[in-house]
Amino acid sequence: TTTNNNNNNNNNNIDQNYHRHHHTQTPTTAFQFPNLQQLTQSLTNPKTTTTTPSIQLEDELLSAITENGSTKRLDNSQSIQTLIEQLEASPSIQRPGIAPEVMGRWRLLYTTNAETASPIQRKAVDATKFNIYQDITLRDDEDIEDDPTLIVSQVVKFSPSFQLVVDALASTSRYPLPELSDRQTDGTILGLNILGVSTIGEDAAEDDTRPDARINFVFDEGNFEVGKEGGFRLPYPVPFRSQLFREAVKGWIDVTYLSERVRVSRGNKGTTFVLVKEEEEDATN
Repeated sequence: TTTNNNNNNNNNNIDQNYHRHHHTQTPTTAFQFPNLQQLTQSLTNPKTTTTTPSIQLEDELLSAITENGSTKRLDNSQSIQTLIEQLEASPSIQRPGIAPEVMGRWRLLYTTNAETASPIQRKAVDATKFNIYQDITLRDDEDIEDDPTLIVSQVVKFSPSFQLVVDALASTSRYPLPELSDRQTDGTILGLNILGVSTIGEDAAEDDTRPDARINFVFDEGNFEVGKEGGFRLPYPVPFRSQLFREAVKGWIDVTYLSERVRVSRGNKGTTFVLVKEEEEDATN
C-alpha cells in the first residue's frame, strides 16, 4: 500500500510539472515598453533556454517513463533511449554543469541498466518503492575563507524520517577542487566488477561541443540518518577516504540536457540518468 501511494505521489508530481510549463496565452496591448531589467540580464548573462520543441520532447519523455511502469526505474527501453537522445540534441541551458539551474534537489525517474554500473547501485535503483534524489549544493566551511565547496549527494529516502545520504566532493570550472585529479584505474578488482567499472583515459575525455557540462566528484562520506534534520547518524560502512578506495570512488557526470524541470546526465560507468527538479515544498518532505 505504501508503495502504491509513493508511486501515485510521484505521478502526481510529474503531472504537476507538466501543468507548470503549459501557459495559456493572454491578450497583449498594441505596444509595450521593453522590460529593461530583463533586457540587461539577457545581455550580461546570455544563455540558450529551452524552446517549445524541447518542452514537447520533455513531455514525451516523461510520459514514456510513466507508461513504462513505476517498477522499471532501472531499464533499457529503446523507445525511452531514443527520446533521451532526441532531447540531448535539442536546445537546452548552456554550460549546464555550472548553470544556476543545475543546483538543488533532483529526483531520479529512470536510469539505464549498464553492466558496468556498481551492483550495489543497480540494486538500490531497482528498489522502486524508495525515492532516490541527487542534491547539488554548496557547503560553506567556517574554518576556511575560500569559496564554498560543491557537494553532490546521493539520497535514498526509505521514509520521511529515515534516509541514506552519501556525499561527494565535486569540482567544476566555477567551483574547482584542485586536489581532485583524473581517475587512473577502471575500478575492477581481480577482473571483477565490485564497485563498478569506469571509463578512463582518452575514452573519458570531455566533449568539446558541450563546454562546462562535466561535474567531477569523489565520494567522501556516507551516513544513515534517522529523525528529522538527520537527528541521529550511523556511518555507512564504506571507507571512502581510505587510500585503498580513494581512486575507486572517483567519478563524473556529464549533464547532456538541462532545463528548469528536467536533467539528463551520463556517468563515468556508462549509465544514463533522467531526473526531474523537485519543487521547494516537495524537497522538504
